[in-house]
Amino acid sequence: MRLALPRPAIRYTAAVLVWLCLLPLDAASAGATADLPSCSRRFTLAFHDHGLLYSKATQQGIDRDVADELIKRSGCAIETTVMPRSRIWVWIESGELDFSMSGISNESREKFAGFAWYLFNKYQFLLRKDAQVSTLEGFERSPELYLGQIRSFRYSERANQLVDRLAANGRINEVADHAQLLEMMTRNRIQGMIIEPFNFSQVERAALSKLTRTLDFGDPPVLHGLIMSKKSLPEAEQAKWRAIIDGMRRDGTLLKIMRKYFSPEDAKAFVTF
Repeated sequence: MRLALPRPAIRYTAAVLVWLCLLPLDAASAGATADLPSCSRRFTLAFHDHGLLYSKATQQGIDRDVADELIKRSGCAIETTVMPRSRIWVWIESGELDFSMSGISNESREKFAGFAWYLFNKYQFLLRKDAQVSTLEGFERSPELYLGQIRSFRYSERANQLVDRLAANGRINEVADHAQLLEMMTRNRIQGMIIEPFNFSQVERAALSKLTRTLDFGDPPVLHGLIMSKKSLPEAEQAKWRAIIDGMRRDGTLLKIMRKYFSPEDAKAFVTF
């Protein structure tokens, strides 16, 4: 049975439809764009060279794909560059840099940076087989063994605790990027380093897979996300950028990006949190 509208309702509905059709494009789309970030200036975003997250040589990677989608959805102009992770954190804190990618939080960083999560992964310990130890405890008890670390990097809880104890005993060699760490491991200048799944392909290319083994810290996965400078981006604007990242996860875009680099099962694990 068809529902018959009263004549006044029909006239009202028709009037509304005509009014909507006559709206200017900007007015009709205002509701859809109201929650997008303000594009009142050109923003800055820095990548760091780190395996499958971003390769300086190819200018490709997971972080590049996420950033490109972020730029597309926001409609804002964002100038991208590559710099060491240690400088990124300093510039995020000062407000000289608006964004960076795949950052993890801690108490000190929360004071100057906001985050929008898009990855979830575990840290592991890469150990040289000829170090004559087979456990994390054995590594820590052997004063002749050294850990390599990228400056300013932090990890999961137990990994951080190990790093801090080794640093207190002068057993850390710090470098600017991951490629240097792999070279030091190859030359046996360090005997251990902390890696993520994004680094496994680098380990294989450096012919380190035959020389090393991986150990598990037993820590849960750690969230990684878009880093936003609190000094340059008000909280209300941070929320809008965060909403874009959340939308990418809800509609499957982040999963699609991860499947370019990992198996379907692994890709799903990275974005399920």
